[in-house]
Amino acid sequence: MLDLKNPIAQQEAMQAFFFGYQAFTAKADEILERRGLSRVHQRIVFFIARYPALSVKELLELLGVSKQALNIPLRQLQEMHLVSSVASETDKRKRLLQLSAEGQRFEQSLRREQVKLLQRAFSEAGEAAVAGWLAVNQALSAAN
Repeated sequence: MLDLKNPIAQQEAMQAFFFGYQAFTAKADEILERRGLSRVHQRIVFFIARYPALSVKELLELLGVSKQALNIPLRQLQEMHLVSSVASETDKRKRLLQLSAEGQRFEQSLRREQVKLLQRAFSEAGEAAVAGWLAVNQALSAAN
């Protein structure tokens, strides 16, 4: 067990996390940069792909951001014809988000690179390590 009361162990754990995250985002960042986009755009298309017909309100809750923070990147994705917004059939005031065919291809290209990296790392680390990694990440997200 890693002793996180030890400052050296703290630094090692944080360094591993930082470098792991850097490796995880590197390819996606290149793809995003070619389109003039950033990680916030990736998070938006990821969650719309994960939850089709997601409302703007639900997306705000998932991302934990304000309406103001979401406005510009969401509008950019809509202007690029990657995301569309349609009125709900049950409540015309409610806007539902969906990816266009191009938006789906874009999101899949971002995800594909990250999945490949995870598959390699998971294969090397083994099943117990993967279960631990999932537990740690779920605990981190619950602490937020």
